[in-house]
Amino acid sequence: MAEETWNKVEGPVRAGAIVQAGSVGELHVHEAAPRVAAVPCQLPPALAHFEDRADERARVLAAVAEGPGDGGGPLVVALSGMGGVGKTALGFELARALLDHCPDGALHVDLDDLRRDGAVETADALGDLLRALDPEARPEPELRARARQYWTATQRRRLVVVVDNARSGAELRPLLPASAAGVVIVASHGPLYDLDGVRLVDLPLGPLGPEDAVNLLRRIVADPRFAADPEAAAELARRCAGLPAALSVAGRWIRRHRRRELRRLLADLTAELDREGLPVVEAVWDAAYASLGPVAARLYRLLPHHPAPVVGDHAAAALLGTDPDRAADALDELDTAGLLERRPDGLGMHALLRGHALRRARAAADGGEDAAAARVRLVRWYRRQAGRADLVAAGPRLTVSAPAAEAPAPAEVPDLPFPDTGTALRWLEDERLALYGCVRLAAEDGLDEEAVALCEALWTHFLDHRHYADVIDAFGRGVAAAVRSERLAATVRMRCQLARPLWEQGRYEEAAEELRLAVNGARLLGDSPGERKLRASAVEFRGKLASVRGDWAAAVPDFEAAREEHRAIGNAYGVMLQTYLLGRAAVALGELPRAVELLSEAHAAADTLGRDRMTARTGFELATALRAAGRPAEAAPLYEAALTAARTRHSPGDELRVLEALAALSEETGDTEAATTYRTAAETLRQSGGSGATPLA
Repeated sequence: MAEETWNKVEGPVRAGAIVQAGSVGELHVHEAAPRVAAVPCQLPPALAHFEDRADERARVLAAVAEGPGDGGGPLVVALSGMGGVGKTALGFELARALLDHCPDGALHVDLDDLRRDGAVETADALGDLLRALDPEARPEPELRARARQYWTATQRRRLVVVVDNARSGAELRPLLPASAAGVVIVASHGPLYDLDGVRLVDLPLGPLGPEDAVNLLRRIVADPRFAADPEAAAELARRCAGLPAALSVAGRWIRRHRRRELRRLLADLTAELDREGLPVVEAVWDAAYASLGPVAARLYRLLPHHPAPVVGDHAAAALLGTDPDRAADALDELDTAGLLERRPDGLGMHALLRGHALRRARAAADGGEDAAAARVRLVRWYRRQAGRADLVAAGPRLTVSAPAAEAPAPAEVPDLPFPDTGTALRWLEDERLALYGCVRLAAEDGLDEEAVALCEALWTHFLDHRHYADVIDAFGRGVAAAVRSERLAATVRMRCQLARPLWEQGRYEEAAEELRLAVNGARLLGDSPGERKLRASAVEFRGKLASVRGDWAAAVPDFEAAREEHRAIGNAYGVMLQTYLLGRAAVALGELPRAVELLSEAHAAADTLGRDRMTARTGFELATALRAAGRPAEAAPLYEAALTAARTRHSPGDELRVLEALAALSEETGDTEAATTYRTAAETLRQSGGSGATPLA
């Protein structure tokens, strides 16, 4: 990317140039590189009412205008201050002001969304950022590899990254992009004392001063009562302690009661504060809550039980036990009252609002009983939708829970439409925080059957999106729920599901113990086809663990035993899968003629069964065996078919693996021009962040 240049404006600005204010008020022209299509922009719409904070903005623009100097990482703008002071709003405003300086995109990540027991799951944060840069990206499973992938994806990009709710510099540092031309805006409650060695603009934010607070209130609500009674307006702003969050709610409150005098509104607020003894922000929120209709007020009290930061109409309907239209009206009423947080991905609650809503629930007569019933409805609705989405995405497969169509759910809340695989997979990823959170709710509330069913429905999603902290926590709860309910088949299934993310994180001994218990438990199962299939699955998982640890010789007997079990019950898919695994083992053991025979059989079976993904994967492995056996002419068309399939499925990890294999095959056959073409395509894909190959099933 060409080096950027800034020139003082002394004449007409040519078309296409970008004009920006300099550090001392002059205008400068930035000769920007051509923009790339479809750059990511994760900033919410600009606020209609925002008090300028001119001094802070000027400091940031001046630091950006100075450029990176002799090197170093991106410029870091650190916004700190108490909750409600407007850090996030200012961060987004600064990011919008820097879009021309950072034409390669604007990203946002909220670390509280990724916090588990107080610690941020950094790998998930990097994964979210990589997918924002490229929706087709396949993040690497290991944290270090994922960090390198993120640096590669950002090294030549001028990005602005907004990081919300950081608690330390250590949480922020892995998320810094590689390019020194970028800007990172981080919001935290306190200063990040351990953020050293970076170019830093430290901006501690206090409450707005009296004049600015009144100005913001006037921006929020243009009301003639302010001119008629300026002292009351100033007192109202003072009562809000200069906090933009409180002023925003107060402005909406004033707009709602246009016929009341400000003095009366101020008296109402003062009386509320005196009666409850709450901080002023709490008093403002209490007043807004008091203005709600009964349905919106009830939804507000229930929303803290929704386990994700954003709530949609259907999930709100499940909490209420009503239809989505009525729930949408209630959400709109809460939004209008300023009792929901507007986020880039929808409406939700931050921690302060959740706390306030819980206090209102405790004060309500039906608080505890209503909340318990709402949690059951929510868990069961998500369980049903997850099962339906997984069925569309993965097709029929081994499960121990009741089919999704038979799962109970609130009768008033309709099922979501999942017309195709892509829609189902996107919903599972978009709702993953709610789904994993519902596993926790189910386990806490003794809904053991629902906990297991949710874990089963999340299996295919896990294979495509490895959010390890969530997965290991959820599957561990699934094991506990199955054991608690004394369901042997469910316990075997949950232990197998837990073992895989454990071994993928290098926790081999823990995975081995789970599989030891699973295999021992499977021996106690009966002889129905379903129980025999589950027994074969447990043995297969043990073989996979052996193969992951490089002990292919130990894996072979398990794959053979599982194949015989599947063959005995007439499960053609299971026979095909074990034959495929045996073929891979034969390749690893150097038994190439047997590998070709096994993989040819598996490839033909997958094609006959209409399993497109496995047809492509068996074809790829068969091509690799043929190439190793000195039969390149037979390998080439299989590789080409696998490449077409990977692109059709939008699987960049599989596509990269096939491109590299085709490049190697072309070099071996002397076709250097084709080899160069394939390697160039592979490198382009890798630079785009698409190197995160999905491990073979």
